[in-house]
Amino acid sequence: MKLQDLTLKQFLEKTAANEALPGGGSASALNAAIASALTGMMANLTIGKKNYTAVEDQMKKTVEEMEENRKHFINDIDRDADAYSLVMDAYKLPKETDEQKAVRGKKIQEAMKEASLVPMEVAERAYKMLDTIIDTIRKGNKNAVTDGMVGLMAGRTAIMGALLNVRINLGGIHDSVFIQELRKRCDQIEKEVLEKESEMIDWIKSVI
Repeated sequence: MKLQDLTLKQFLEKTAANEALPGGGSASALNAAIASALTGMMANLTIGKKNYTAVEDQMKKTVEEMEENRKHFINDIDRDADAYSLVMDAYKLPKETDEQKAVRGKKIQEAMKEASLVPMEVAERAYKMLDTIIDTIRKGNKNAVTDGMVGLMAGRTAIMGALLNVRINLGGIHDSVFIQELRKRCDQIEKEVLEKESEMIDWIKSVI
């Protein structure tokens, strides 16, 4: 059974168990899905309200965007676990002969790169939806403004968590160009997401 098909209780119990998977990467994807769900909720609570007719079309587009994002992130819960399973499988390969060692080393490097790219994609997709989340919070139904903020903070957690998984996996990779490129992307996203969250926390304090 896929992780995404487990009940919430089952998923949490499996996460808490003495197993490597699901771990922080799958949890980051789940947080991103929660962020998109809460943003979609706020947009839906804005549609049809007479005080928000000026932003109704925008909110309808937001609902569609968040539905698409949510589907991606739900799948990413399993994609991340599958990617790291490849790493664990690669480390289990035989290493008795030089040929076996060479094959094993190559498979490990390939798997580690994949295990870095999946959370990188999660972080980048989650980051791309932050501006929509923020715009929804600022323009949407004020009665749901704190729900929107929880969505924003879930998005931040998703991004920061995914970036941590990228960084730790880079430690096992030998390709310096690959490492440099992903670290650069991590640094930029991390800086910007923390700035956006800080700005919105200050804003929310001024309106509630």
